[in-house]
Amino acid sequence: MADPFLTCYLNGEYLPLAEARVSPLDRGFLYGDGAYEVMPVYGGRPFRLEAHCARLSRSLGEIRMDDPHSRPEWCDIFATLIARNGGGDQYIYWQVTRGAERGRNHAPLPDIPRTVFAFCAPLPVAAPAVLEKGVACVTAEDTRWARCDIKSVALLANVLLRQVAVDAQAAEAILLRSGELMEASASTVHVVIGGELRTPPNSRKILPGTTRGVVEELAARTGLPCRAVTISEAELRSADEIWISAATREVQPVTTLDGQPVGAGRPGPLWRRVYDEFQRWKRELQSQPWR
Repeated sequence: MADPFLTCYLNGEYLPLAEARVSPLDRGFLYGDGAYEVMPVYGGRPFRLEAHCARLSRSLGEIRMDDPHSRPEWCDIFATLIARNGGGDQYIYWQVTRGAERGRNHAPLPDIPRTVFAFCAPLPVAAPAVLEKGVACVTAEDTRWARCDIKSVALLANVLLRQVAVDAQAAEAILLRSGELMEASASTVHVVIGGELRTPPNSRKILPGTTRGVVEELAARTGLPCRAVTISEAELRSADEIWISAATREVQPVTTLDGQPVGAGRPGPLWRRVYDEFQRWKRELQSQPWR
């Protein structure tokens, strides 16, 4: 990932990222008590803004916090951040923590001013080799907590699982739980079996991916059947194609899994169909107003 851009947002102020300061007693720092979002921006236009805002509000609600901003207020923050950081293609990271109190108390949950932080960074672009040859992934046992549907800032388990992939010189760790596919450490996993796109159903065990929704919509646009269904480890390993999707990845083809080829060992034709449709759709949206 490239270095973030220079200007960030913190509790109502736009300031240099290097000067931003948060209390060491902030519950996000002490407990991971908060939620976050990552949203791509194409040509200065936030992508799937409503879906990202709705997911943040849901995550906050699940940890007994109200969203501190209305949609118009979030839009104002995003528009200013995008403009001050040069527009174009980038991504926005933003998070809300419960805030800082005077001591360290597990409970009761304090009613204190929230900490709201956001920054922008260059949007990663897939290297030509990724599109031509795909990426390698490894499998790992899912060791995360029981509420993976909450986009929590407490990401230690995800970080350790991603390190499993890094140690194996792979792009992602694809997670299995009791012999079933869940998702990857920071991506949704899609499989193609018999000409049908399958993705594990949303539950407390996986994050409801916003890019997942995009992939499913684009699959429908291209005539590719798609459904949410339980996927066994055996089905994963014998799939014709495997894809990973995320806000900063779009949709990428997995061509080796645990050192073994996926399908023919090269990006599949159905992935290419959906990927190309994704690029066309992005170009269509950039000419449309977003607020």
